[in-house]
Amino acid sequence: MITTVAFDADDTLVDIRAAVTAGLSAVTAAVADPALTLELFTADAEEHWTLLADRHARDIRAAAMRHTLARAGREHELDRWLELFFEVRYAHSRPFDGVTAVLDKLSRDYRLGYATNANSLADRCGLGGRFAFELYALENGVPKKPARGFFEAVLAAASAQAHEVVYVGDSYDHDVAGAAGAGLRTVWLNRAGAPAPGPVRADVVIADLAELPDAVAALNG
Repeated sequence: MITTVAFDADDTLVDIRAAVTAGLSAVTAAVADPALTLELFTADAEEHWTLLADRHARDIRAAAMRHTLARAGREHELDRWLELFFEVRYAHSRPFDGVTAVLDKLSRDYRLGYATNANSLADRCGLGGRFAFELYALENGVPKKPARGFFEAVLAAASAQAHEVVYVGDSYDHDVAGAAGAGLRTVWLNRAGAPAPGPVRADVVIADLAELPDAVAALNG
């Protein structure tokens, strides 16, 4: 019997792309250097998220921004612009439309969890107080997804067995393959309708989070 539904944060519950774009746009405008464009800040960030994937999310963002600023000899200004980025990023961090209604419906029958690799703190993204537990990778010894230890931490926080927990996320590699490898039930939020890039099958694939309550009910038999 399923007792717990746990969620990835960014691009699953939280519209992180809009928030990050707002943050980088604010930095670009404040830096006011024609050599340091929004496109450059964005491209450097994407590169560093790949290069430093095992690092803490805030450290990756800082390294990427330092790299961009260094292109114009302004890396000494990092702390100032990093603070501005996070101020604006969190001010614009909001759940996708319909998320709170889905969480309200699920909370009537299941414990809800919030478990992310990144730094979208639930209470700063319009989701505070909605979860029985929150887990953030690289805090309190929790490794990053798709490590098995991340999902073992989810199970410990939920006080549940693997078959009692559904993990919901948009990343096939991190959320589906990772959770399935630890024995959890999985729901792949595949908004784009992309083909699965590997052999692991999600228990359920949905295109819209509004489908989730029915999907979990079906898994519960």
